[in-house]
Amino acid sequence: MSRTQGRHRLSRRTKIATGGLALAIAVGGIVVATTTGHTGEASADEANPAFFVDILKVKPNQFDPRPVSGAATGTFTVDCGRNENQHFNPDNFIAQPGVRNGAQHLHDYVGNLSTNADSNNKSLVKAGTTCRNGDKSAYFWPVVRIDTGEEEKNEPAKKPDGDRAQSDREAKTAQVACPDVASKLTDIPDQAMAEVDDNLDQLDNQADEANQRIAATQGQGGQDFVRNAILNPLKDRRAAIIERILNAIGRFTQKPGDLGGLAPCSTKPGKDTGTPTPPPSTTAGGALPGQDENNELPGNDGKILRPQRVQITFRGSPVGKVVAMPRFLRVLYGDAKVSTNGPANAKASWTCTGFENRVTDKYPICPDGSKVKRVHTFPSCWDGKNTDSANHRTHIVFPDRFGRCADGFKAVPQLQISLTYDIPHDIQVKKQYKVDAFPQEKHNPASDHDDFANVMSQRIMNGLVNCVNRGRTCRA
Repeated sequence: MSRTQGRHRLSRRTKIATGGLALAIAVGGIVVATTTGHTGEASADEANPAFFVDILKVKPNQFDPRPVSGAATGTFTVDCGRNENQHFNPDNFIAQPGVRNGAQHLHDYVGNLSTNADSNNKSLVKAGTTCRNGDKSAYFWPVVRIDTGEEEKNEPAKKPDGDRAQSDREAKTAQVACPDVASKLTDIPDQAMAEVDDNLDQLDNQADEANQRIAATQGQGGQDFVRNAILNPLKDRRAAIIERILNAIGRFTQKPGDLGGLAPCSTKPGKDTGTPTPPPSTTAGGALPGQDENNELPGNDGKILRPQRVQITFRGSPVGKVVAMPRFLRVLYGDAKVSTNGPANAKASWTCTGFENRVTDKYPICPDGSKVKRVHTFPSCWDGKNTDSANHRTHIVFPDRFGRCADGFKAVPQLQISLTYDIPHDIQVKKQYKVDAFPQEKHNPASDHDDFANVMSQRIMNGLVNCVNRGRTCRA
């Protein structure tokens, strides 16, 4: 390293360390240990050289199971961009709901435009999206940075304050919770698809209208008013729509079983408005600094490298048909705290273009002409009931090596997110790139992870399922 580079690195890292220390002192917090290392040494640093491996030294280790007759062999790819709108924040509303800056590392976001620590089902539905087909799902993963030690200014991030305030307002209003219908339908004949889709849209619209009425009449008549004036009429309308769906399918094949139990909806109470919103950068465990004006965090600095290509693809199952994911299903890939939790949920996801048959839990050094790639293949066996669980994992798990789901679980479309990066070869060889991570992970590539919340309309999800079950290749 040149003398000039050394000065830049010291200047930048000293700034980060002292910034974190100043914030800790200001709030009386206890984050000195997480933002600084030994005396005079900032914890922000490049990745350990031992974390890198020549991809040519990794043996092929990826083998898809052979599909059986009748398997769902199609793919559905959606274009949600590459985070061109600079939607970054150090939040995770799935793993740490309501904890602002709780991830302590920046996430890249595509899809839902409002995703932040305070996001809830209602705020997500109301938001816009970067996805071309209108998919409002939230897709997010930790950013990759190039760290040469030079002062490299990142573009300013989108400020999350407005989105957080909107999410907080939505959370304070009660909202309807209606059973998902699309996930209970059998394989729908092509001839019935248009009619079924129209009716699924009506179900979503009815729920949205009920939420609007609840918000507009908040405080009028209490729960009795909500039940009699909103929920009971909604149940009747939903029952009629569900019957139309069954009749549309029944004209071409056997009707699904009785779905009348899906008509009633309930309400989820809003947050207690008497409880003050926590300060934006604190939790019970001390201060958690947000990103600075240069999009850097204590322990996570360097030039943010947006993916050159983001490919979001849903696949079927090699052993049979899949059913629709329920709306608002939360799914995690990998483990952001592998050093604390152990390797059970960690996944090897690093590879190079042209070498996708081998993945590693280290940063790959690719041959000339090959690009660094992350491949995140999510769990796809759903328990058929829950959209989340206490550990955010037991409601949806991975199939076995043959693609089979355990008893009591149903195969849903399997999400695979592939991220390709144009990292200069000399940067790879010098081991100067890294993934953002919790401070204790020290940029361990095994802590790579990804998060997904399904906010697709039932129409979009129904079309996705139809595509993969029929072995088609679809792009949206």
